Amino acid sequence: MTPPDRPVPAAPPITAADVASARLHFGFPAVVADGPGRGVWWQERRPHEKGRTALVRRSPDTGPDGHAPAVEPLAPHWDAVTRVHEYGGRSYSLLPDGSVLFVHRSDQRIHRADPDGTVRPLTPAPSPGGPGVRYADLTPGPGAEVWCVREVEGEDVSVRSLAAVPLDGTAADDPAAVRTLASGADFYACPAVSPDGGTLAYLAWDHPRMPWDGTELRLARIGPDGALTGTRVLRGGPAESVLAPLWRDDGSLYAISDASGWWNLWLLAADGSTARALFPAEEEFAEPPWQLGDRPYGVLADGRLAVLHGRGPLRLGVLDPDTGTLRDVELPYDCWSGGIAVAGTTVAGIADGPRLPRSVLAVDIVSGGYRVLARQADRLPPAALLPEPSELVVRGASGTPVSAYVYAPTGPLPPPPDGAPPAASAKPPWVLWAHGGPTGFAGPGLDLGKAYFTSRGIGVVDVNYTGSSGFGRRHRDRLRGRWGAADVEDVVAVARELVGAGLADPGRIAVRGGSAGGWTVLAAITAYDVFGAGVSYFGVSSLRTLGAETHAFESRYAYELVGSYDPAEYADREPLERADRIRCPVLLIQGLEDPVVPPAQSLRFAEALADRGLPYAYLPFPGESHGFRDRANIAACYEAELSFYGQVFGFVPADVPRLPLVNGD
Repeated sequence: MTPPDRPVPAAPPITAADVASARLHFGFPAVVADGPGRGVWWQERRPHEKGRTALVRRSPDTGPDGHAPAVEPLAPHWDAVTRVHEYGGRSYSLLPDGSVLFVHRSDQRIHRADPDGTVRPLTPAPSPGGPGVRYADLTPGPGAEVWCVREVEGEDVSVRSLAAVPLDGTAADDPAAVRTLASGADFYACPAVSPDGGTLAYLAWDHPRMPWDGTELRLARIGPDGALTGTRVLRGGPAESVLAPLWRDDGSLYAISDASGWWNLWLLAADGSTARALFPAEEEFAEPPWQLGDRPYGVLADGRLAVLHGRGPLRLGVLDPDTGTLRDVELPYDCWSGGIAVAGTTVAGIADGPRLPRSVLAVDIVSGGYRVLARQADRLPPAALLPEPSELVVRGASGTPVSAYVYAPTGPLPPPPDGAPPAASAKPPWVLWAHGGPTGFAGPGLDLGKAYFTSRGIGVVDVNYTGSSGFGRRHRDRLRGRWGAADVEDVVAVARELVGAGLADPGRIAVRGGSAGGWTVLAAITAYDVFGAGVSYFGVSSLRTLGAETHAFESRYAYELVGSYDPAEYADREPLERADRIRCPVLLIQGLEDPVVPPAQSLRFAEALADRGLPYAYLPFPGESHGFRDRANIAACYEAELSFYGQVFGFVPADVPRLPLVNGD
C-alpha cells in the first residue's frame, strides 16, 4: 500500500442525516410473471417511518419515467415483519388470486390482504400472558393452506415446528385449526412442495449447530389428508450444511451443500440414488442463512439456473445444469446479497457496487438489460467524496490470509480545538470495522456510513477476519474455539499493517463493530494496546450470562465459538473479565429492546469502565432492537461516533453536538 492522496472536496462533507436517509433496507424479492400482482415485489424497511417494513410492488409496465410507479398493497399502519429466530426473514407470500399473506410486527399473526383491500387475520390472536407465537417462511401448501415455520416462545423454552394454516381464516378463532406438520427438531426452514404436491422437502437441525454448521434435508410424503408420512433424511448431517432446496421435477431437486468445503449447487435424486455437483468450484453459491426465506438461485424458463456465486463478493451468473457451464451476467452492479427471485427470463435481486448504492434490480437474462426499481439513495454526494475501496490481504491468525477493504480519506480532517497545536502527524486517523455474525462478510459496495467518515478525513478499513463467510467452510470453522482470539489477532494484524505501510500512526487507530463485531472490539481493546479508541454497537461483553439472556437461536452459538461451556474458562477470553486492562476511551451504543445482545451486556461494561476511571460514553436508545431502524437514532449514532473520534484524536467537527464523556474529556 502507498499513502493515499487526500484531496479537499469541493462540497460539504456527508452528513449523518445523509447516512440515515440512505439506510433503506431491501430484501426478499419475488417475481410474478402473469396475472394479478404481476411485477417485482420486495420488503422495504424505512428509517424515515421509524423502521416500518413495507411491501412494495413494481409492475413491468412502462410509465412516464421508464417504469410504472411503486404500489404498496398494505396501509401504513401495517408493519410486515416476522420475529422468528429474532432475525426474522421473509414476512410475506403471494397467492395466485393476487392476495398477499404477511406477518404483522406487533402481533406476529399471519394476515391475508385481498386485492379489494380487505385484510383479515389467519392465525389466532396472542393470549395475554401466554406464549408468543410467530410465523415465517410462508409457502403455499398443496391444499387451501399456507405451510410455514412456527415458533412458540415460552418463558423457559421455545419450540419450533412446521405448521399448516388454513387460508379461509378459520384458525383465527380456532387455534386447533392450525395443523402441526413436523416437530421434534430444534429448528426448521425452507418448506418446499414437489410439483405434483406429493412430497415435502424441508431443512431441520438441532442445537448446538447453527445452519451453516450442519443441517438435514428431509423428505416426507404428503398424504391425502395433508399429513406427512415416511420422513427420511436425503442429505446432510452434523458436519454438512445443506441449504435452499428447490424441486426440479417430481423425482429430483436442487440444493446447496458444503460437502466439498464450499457451498456448491447440487442436483439430487429424490430417491437418494444419485447426487451430482453442478459446478464444483472453490466458490460460494450462498450466504449464511441468518434469516429465513432467501434462496440464492432460481430456475429460468429454459431450465438453466440463475445463481449467485463468488469468492468474497457474490455476482450474478447463469448455470446450465446439463452441461455444467457457468457464465456471468455483465452488470455494473457486481456485489449481490441475500436471495434472488426468478420468473421466465426475469431475475430480481438486491445489489450494489463500489460507486452504486444498494438497489432492487430486475434483470432480463436474454437481453442482458436491467432496470433499477428502487435504490437506497436517489441522489449521491459528489463523486470526489465517495471513497474507492482497495483490497488489502495480510497474514492474520496462524498465518491465515485476511482480506480487508481500505477506504482512504477523501476530505481533510477538521481542525484541532481552539488554542491546541496541530496534530503532530499529517497522517489521518483510521477506524477498523469488524462486521457482525461473526459469519458476516464485508463487501466493497457503496456505504455512505463509511463515506461519512472518509469525507471528514478519517480512513476506514473493513476487515473480513477469520470466521467470515465467502471464503469456504474451512475459513469459517477456523474461528471455532478461537472467538475472541483469532478475530482479534486479525484486526490487530491489519492495524499493524497500516502503521507498517506508513498510512497510520500508532495510537491513532480506532476499532469499531456491532454485535459479534462489538465482541471483537471489546476483546481487542482488553488484550492489546494497539487501538486508541473502541466503539461497540450492542456488543457482547460477557459469556457467563449470555446463554440465559439471549434468544434461543443463538443460545449455544457463542459457547461453541469459544470452545467451552465451562464458565471458569471464560476469564481469559471475556472482555468484561479483562476490563482492568483497557487503556483507551470507549463508546458503547445499545438498543434497549435488543433480544439478541441484551442491554445488560453493554451496561455491565460501562460500569467496569466507570470503575476504571476511563473516558467513556454509554448511549442507550429506547425502542431500538438489534440493529437500529429509526432515522433520527441512526443519525444520532453517527454524530456521537464522530464527536467521540474528534475528542480522542484531537479535532473538532463543526456540525455535530459534542458527546459528553464520563470521567474525562
